[in-house]
Amino acid sequence: MMSGGNYTTIDNQNVSGAVPAVPDQGQITVKFNDSSLQTFPPSGTQGKITGGSQPPRDADDTFSKPISGSDETPQQGGWLRTFAISSYKQYFDVDTSDVLERIKDSLFPFRGTFNERTADTPDLYGPFWICTTLIFVAASIGTFVTYVAHKIHKKEWNYDINLVTWSAGLFYGYVTIVPLGLYVVLKYFSVPSGLVQLLCLYGYSLFVFIPALCLSIVPLEIFRWVIAGVAGFMSASFVALNLRAHIKSAGERWILIVASIFLLQLALSVILKLYLFTVTV
Repeated sequence: MMSGGNYTTIDNQNVSGAVPAVPDQGQITVKFNDSSLQTFPPSGTQGKITGGSQPPRDADDTFSKPISGSDETPQQGGWLRTFAISSYKQYFDVDTSDVLERIKDSLFPFRGTFNERTADTPDLYGPFWICTTLIFVAASIGTFVTYVAHKIHKKEWNYDINLVTWSAGLFYGYVTIVPLGLYVVLKYFSVPSGLVQLLCLYGYSLFVFIPALCLSIVPLEIFRWVIAGVAGFMSASFVALNLRAHIKSAGERWILIVASIFLLQLALSVILKLYLFTVTV
């Protein structure tokens, strides 16, 4: 060992108990068994939760139940679908613009294009609300007309609740029974027809009676008859012209069927005039 400088040199061979230097053998590689490695995410059943590792269920399953009509709900087949609410969902899936466009078509009955536009997408949303609106408009306008007439003649006036029930039975019954009866008749003559399509057509055909009922407030009997006649003619023409080309396949009897449809719509307007706007004091 030498000292005296800024460094000290030690001879490894002269130091007692010194460990011999390990010769450099190059880079050491450590290998592990592949079976001991855990990859994340695990392979094999990636992305699927097995039965033993499912998350805990909620105490309240109210929000965990599948929505009716979704892909998770088993589809019912055959006649049981008639009683499933999900089967009617498609007939109420319409936009405001669609309903307004169909109402506009009903006010221009001589176009005769309503059936073509709604052949693939008939709806029951518009007919339901048109009938519901008609019930309240007919009952309220009819009540107002009788009230004014009694006040003019200084007679005692009593509210007639039967106007509401009568209007509901008339409009809901008409828009259901008449298309159903026509559907049976067309099936008898082997005319291809759809029940929902007929319900849609008849429902929108009643819209013209809403403004007609509002105009019937005018206390002129001749004016009320004119309004009832025009509304009935427009509604009847709308239904008859849209079904004319469709019913022609029934043969020579198609004229009789269309004439019956036309007269039935006119009869509805006459019934409205006689029952709602014929005031007796």
